[in-house]
Order: sequence, then structure tokens, then C-alpha cells
Amino acid sequence: MGIISSSIARKVAMALSGLFLVLFLGQHFTINLTSTFSPETFNEFSHFMGTNFLVQAILQPVLIFGVIFHFVMGFILEIRNRSARQISYVSYKGSANSSWVSRNMIYSGIVILAFLGLHFYDFWFPEIAYKYIEGNPADATRYYGELVEKFHSPVRTGLYVLSFIFLALHLYHGFASSFQSVGFNNKYATALKKFAKVYAIAIPAGFIFIALFHHFNH
Repeated sequence: MGIISSSIARKVAMALSGLFLVLFLGQHFTINLTSTFSPETFNEFSHFMGTNFLVQAILQPVLIFGVIFHFVMGFILEIRNRSARQISYVSYKGSANSSWVSRNMIYSGIVILAFLGLHFYDFWFPEIAYKYIEGNPADATRYYGELVEKFHSPVRTGLYVLSFIFLALHLYHGFASSFQSVGFNNKYATALKKFAKVYAIAIPAGFIFIALFHHFNH
């Protein structure tokens, strides 16, 4: 239980799992962006990701573990931090000591977790059912149509947009602070933090564009 009992270890583990998920987020965005200008390319990428043994048998379980680990560590850190503030930080003054985003990471995280539930319901569970329960033959052309169908509903599209806004808030603090948590403090640290803040806005904004593009163009 060392990783839970050590405050530094918890922060490092949280940061590393977050950086891993950020890498996946960039890859996921790149594939989805192709759906706005080349349905064929999107289908090719999606079919590869959905049928490749390495992706399905190794990378996918690692990703799922990373998501669960990151959220569990987030809840543990939040509980420990709240307890520490109540006991030790008599002079703790909210916004005087930290930003609103950093103080509410747990809430943006909960929204993102709920969004992941919706995303799994929309895409991952149907994919599992299609391949392993219904036993349908492989169809490399079906992915684009399945994606577009999800954004017909203005309610679902709105939920996706709202979730991406909270994702931007979560990343804006979490991505930049992760470099500090892992001890990255050299001449490149300032530039990396600036890159992290741009990334935190650009990637969720890109996802919002994809959702709205498919909603208004189909």
C-alpha cells in the first residue's frame, strides 16, 4: 500500500497516469478528426484499431486500467487533501492559495467519468456486442455511419460539448501541473507548461468541432 500511504508517490502516480491518458487523447482526436474530411480514412483507422490484436489484447486493457487507476487515485488524493486542509490548514483561503480549476478537479473529473460512461454506451458496448455477442462478420465500412448517427440528437451532442468543456478545464490544470509532479523542472519546463495549456484548450475544442460538424452536416 506504499503508493497510497506516500503523498509524493500518489502525486507522481496520478501525474504519470494522466500523461499516459493525454497521449491517448491526442491519438483518439487525430483519428476522429479524419471523419470530418475523409470517411474512408476514418473507417480504415477505426477498422485497424478495432481488429488489430496488439491494440485489442494489450493496449485496450492497459488503457482501461489507466483510466480506472487515474480516477481511483484522484478520489484518494481528494479525500486525503480535504482531510489535511480540515486538520492542518487553519489559514487555508480557497482562491487566495489556488485557482478555481485546481480546487474543483474532482468535480470536472466526475463529469468526465460520467461522459466516459456515455461514450462507452454509445461506442464501446455496441462494438463488443457487434463482434463478440452477435458474431457479425467484419465490415470495414460501418464505422463512419455509426459515428454520424450518434450526433443526430441535439441532446446527445450537447452533452458531448458540455463534457469537452469540462475536459478542457480538467486538462488546463492537470496537464500542466503533471510536469511539476514528476519533478520536471529545467529550462524547458516553462515552454512545456505553455504547450500543455494550449493542448488543454485545442484538443477539447477540436472534439467540440467534430461533434458539431456531424450534428449540423448530416
